Amino acid sequence: MLIYVCSSSHGFGHAARDVAVLQQIHRLRPRWRLILSSLVPLRFLRTLLGSVSVEIRSCRWDVGMIQADALGSDQAGTLLALEVLAQQLPAQIDAEVSWIQQQQEQAVVVGDIPPAAADLARRVEAPLIWLSNFGWDEIYAPFQGAFSQHAECAEQAYRCGQLLLRCPFDMGMDWGLSEQRLGLVCSEPRALTDGFVESLQSIQRPLVMVGFGGLGLTLDVDLFSAWPEHHFLMAPPLRGFNHSALCSLPNLTLLPEGLRPLDVFPFCSRHLGKPGFSTFCEAIVQGVGLHVVERRDFAEVEALMHGLRQHADHRVLTRSALNMGDWQLDQPLLPAAQTPLPEGGAQQAAEAIIALAESI
Repeated sequence: MLIYVCSSSHGFGHAARDVAVLQQIHRLRPRWRLILSSLVPLRFLRTLLGSVSVEIRSCRWDVGMIQADALGSDQAGTLLALEVLAQQLPAQIDAEVSWIQQQQEQAVVVGDIPPAAADLARRVEAPLIWLSNFGWDEIYAPFQGAFSQHAECAEQAYRCGQLLLRCPFDMGMDWGLSEQRLGLVCSEPRALTDGFVESLQSIQRPLVMVGFGGLGLTLDVDLFSAWPEHHFLMAPPLRGFNHSALCSLPNLTLLPEGLRPLDVFPFCSRHLGKPGFSTFCEAIVQGVGLHVVERRDFAEVEALMHGLRQHADHRVLTRSALNMGDWQLDQPLLPAAQTPLPEGGAQQAAEAIIALAESI
């Protein structure tokens, strides 16, 4: 059996939850071939996957929204990128159809959540499963204008398929499909080296993970020094920060290569960052309080922030407060309004995919 995942290249969160599901499929069906198809940087994917055997196909299946930075979208850039993608997709789909057919194995296509996954599944005559908490139809529709046609085309694609695996923090996704609701979808922390554990335990201050996704965010490094009673942890940023200035801070540690923020969450009390599906899932499961900076130009955020207030201990910051260093780390977390969301979403998704695959 071949499980082919078309994973959005919009951001790192899609790849993180897709890997979590693939890890569970591998655990339950270790002989199956698992394919992750994405244009997310290979080094990041390898870090997510660890030792799990998953083949990677470098394909861009969607645009999503081009980001100006971690908290802002570029509408004009998105429309241009959608035009370029429309020209490139036919040849890419041809190539992937040919590759899948050459494998001579029964395939199942999973889309998170590129509309083009519908064309791929149709061409290889494979069942199609959607896995997400939103679709690009709902993201594009509010912008109207030239985005309206892209929203309509995306919705038509989403109405194809056998099953929708509905993740938490979800939007409407009214696509007329059979659905299964999932618990929180995330991987599990990996063991740290004894030396790094000792270094974390030697820090006699609360540990705060800082993360603004793969795009990063331009932020004054001196703001960290305003919180000497806290120690910050951060994955090496791709952009937005002066790397050497970060390394010189006495109360900040950059994570070693190959270590995920999730791996050190069990040692952290809080996380400072943007609204993000995978971060929310990982932090809630690990009991980490969330300090979340608002953004208002991406429709998914409303669902994320509603879920945050309902199900997580949190504080909400304005962009202005972030830039001024008013991070509220000395304030108590606001308690969740309702009970925590159920866990185990990655295993639930894996079991659903296996059940459909074995019913063919």
